Amino acid sequence: MPHLRSRRRLALAVPVVLSLTASLGFLPAAASAAPYAAPAAQAADAPDLSYVVNTKVDRKTIASVKKAVVAKGGTIVITYEKIGVIVVHSANPDFGAQIRAVRGVQSAGATRTSALTPASTTDEGAAQILTKAQAEKIESTSAADAESEPLEADQWDLRAIGADKAAQINPGSKKVTVAVIDTGVDDTHPDIAPNFSASQSANCDGGVPNTTEGAWRPYTVDDYHGTHVAGEIAAARNGIGVAGVAPGVKVAAINVTDPSNGLFYPESVVCAFVFAADHGVEVTNNSYYVDPWLYNCLDDPDQRAIVDAVNRASLYAQKKGTLNLASAGNSNDDLDSDALVDDSSPDDSTPVTRTIDPHECFDVPTQLPGVVTVSATGVQNLKSYYSSYGYGVVDIAAPGGDRLYQIPDTPSKNGRILSTMPNNSYGFLQGTSMASPHAAGVAALLKSTHPKASPAQLQALLKAQADNPGCPASYDQDGDGTQDATCVGGKRVNGFYGYGIVNALRAVK
Repeated sequence: MPHLRSRRRLALAVPVVLSLTASLGFLPAAASAAPYAAPAAQAADAPDLSYVVNTKVDRKTIASVKKAVVAKGGTIVITYEKIGVIVVHSANPDFGAQIRAVRGVQSAGATRTSALTPASTTDEGAAQILTKAQAEKIESTSAADAESEPLEADQWDLRAIGADKAAQINPGSKKVTVAVIDTGVDDTHPDIAPNFSASQSANCDGGVPNTTEGAWRPYTVDDYHGTHVAGEIAAARNGIGVAGVAPGVKVAAINVTDPSNGLFYPESVVCAFVFAADHGVEVTNNSYYVDPWLYNCLDDPDQRAIVDAVNRASLYAQKKGTLNLASAGNSNDDLDSDALVDDSSPDDSTPVTRTIDPHECFDVPTQLPGVVTVSATGVQNLKSYYSSYGYGVVDIAAPGGDRLYQIPDTPSKNGRILSTMPNNSYGFLQGTSMASPHAAGVAALLKSTHPKASPAQLQALLKAQADNPGCPASYDQDGDGTQDATCVGGKRVNGFYGYGIVNALRAVK
């Protein structure tokens, strides 16, 4: 399964930071990758494709463009007037080129090529479901501590960031909600139900929010990713199972996956950011990359439109008071390198191998302005073997697990992260997918402690209160005499940990 690989922040990579109303036409075109040519059969069969059409943010322009959309064979799915994004379906194979020529259109492009296999969450490896015998072993150890949850003895990650002690001081406020933008959340799980906010949950597949009861839940038991993430953030301290980093805050679910293939398409993510912002969500967690492109290069009109649309939605959320966090990826890549090979895009049809400059082709939403990028650590507070890194790219680090080289002294001796799974179960996962929700939980604690803090102030607090172990003297994890990754920077900020590993205890003091 390919994994998200986050890159240098877009605001740092280009001379003009995208704003809510600014056009991507003012940005320099990236010269690092040729535009992708859709399969010829696509034009011949003329299927409905989904597009994002991005316009100036004024009603007159939007109305004019909507008329042009219809005239050129498009069907409007939904219009987000506040950010100038129109989601369109069209069977016209030339729709993209034709609509880009319309006055008032700042960017437009297809958001998919065809349906294939899921590829975009950032967990590393298969889940390990906790058996009854394993649970009983953990519970017997946890029973010695009256203040612990039954399975907490295996939650080395909580102790690593002081979340167990933080909960005794301030478990978080019910006035703070973290939205899990993901594969859906099983809100019937006994560890999630006490803190679940149905009024702030939805299914955004296709770009239109569906708030029908249960629409936010995972489609199948295999769509466990979002449920695991939600438990890491806010599993209740209720004498059942595990505990979350912020067990007193609310958690919401915004399912953005396509039910046919599990992919995270741009229009769904646009819907999620806008929905979260309009429903008073304080923090969002994003442990994925937007399909079908691992990197979106601005010299390709479709990829350019994707960056523009999702960025508008992300900035809208920030303006409304929402802090967005995202995982850094599991490729052990130096995200500050000069060139990287992308052989997985597009992941919804036939991938083509291309060499891209990660300073010019962007991972979305991870590299968007204001989004907090999170790398993963293990029980030894060392970068996890799989976690991507990069000076000036990673903002902070958090426990994501390491099953190979950082083994905890816990009942299960499992270096991964234990959390909730669908159907009232529990399981171990690792990945930067697990690191980001730990940071989101700490951000929720900070928001609980500083309720008037803006997203920018929360990000500054996350960095200021983090613990930075500094670059290790050696990072030869497999002992073969070769460095497995090179850490650049100093004690204050470096490529492995950004400004440091988040600290839940400091967040509540």
